[in-house]
Amino acid sequence: MSLVQPIAAPHPRFNWLPIQIAVFCVLWSFAFIAGKIAVTDCPPLILLAARFLLAGVLIFGIVALRRERWALSWRDLASFALIGVANNALYLGLGYTGLQTVSAGLGTLIVSANPVFTAVLSALWLGEALSWRKVAGLILGVGGVAFIVWYRISIGSDAVHGILFTLASLASIVGGTVLFKLLKPKGSLLVGNGIQNLAAGIVLIPFALLLANPADIVANPRLIASFAYLVLGGSILAYLLWFQILSSSGATAASAWHFVMPPLGMLFAWLVLGEHLAPRDLIGIVPVALGIYLVTRPAAPRRTP
Repeated sequence: MSLVQPIAAPHPRFNWLPIQIAVFCVLWSFAFIAGKIAVTDCPPLILLAARFLLAGVLIFGIVALRRERWALSWRDLASFALIGVANNALYLGLGYTGLQTVSAGLGTLIVSANPVFTAVLSALWLGEALSWRKVAGLILGVGGVAFIVWYRISIGSDAVHGILFTLASLASIVGGTVLFKLLKPKGSLLVGNGIQNLAAGIVLIPFALLLANPADIVANPRLIASFAYLVLGGSILAYLLWFQILSSSGATAASAWHFVMPPLGMLFAWLVLGEHLAPRDLIGIVPVALGIYLVTRPAAPRRTP
């Protein structure tokens, strides 16, 4: 009888990434709806400055309660702050200004073009391979998104200046995504998210004081509910998940999930805001799903001779 006990095979670790992606997509897409509701009762710059500052304070409160060490170099602190200005202050400041005169569906559509520009910039600056499979997936994703909202745009009454603000918002989040991968700040993502929120809130304060009128705020339950969601679900949980996903995968693969936002955003807009949902919107989900699969599928391992 052998005295040597067989070594049990280690249990594979549970992969949380698909769950993180699913929760992120729901939180992020519903934020367009909450934002559309909130900007009808509060000037966007005041709303965002308050949102970011409160989120930053809450995050650092959580860090203090957890007694988490967060020693950062000046480079990492500056990197997180710069990313926060791009991903929070500019992206949402410009986007929420656009939401005053564009529909939630169109706003979601424009921002969903994020993967295309991210893929190109990542290939140029980050050295990420832009294979034919990724190109095909990106084309399918853009085509599916365009198919979903083409009819909406053709009959819509969205203002041109609102579309321009939303396009500038798109450029900001693309820049923030590439910056995160390029700068690679070290340290806790929770602490980094807190720095990003505080930096964005501080940057927006003078613009809110100069360009917005507090008298335009209409305090009511829907503003309070949407603001609470934007702080807790958007600025804290969704952004924490986003940077976790971005850390676990390439910028192109992570950004491809933004193609999910138009179908989800339009579904939520139909359920909550009563926006029109046509059958062609549902048909367009097919190329979107296929495009995401092509972009995010891991490359096949090379065979050794």
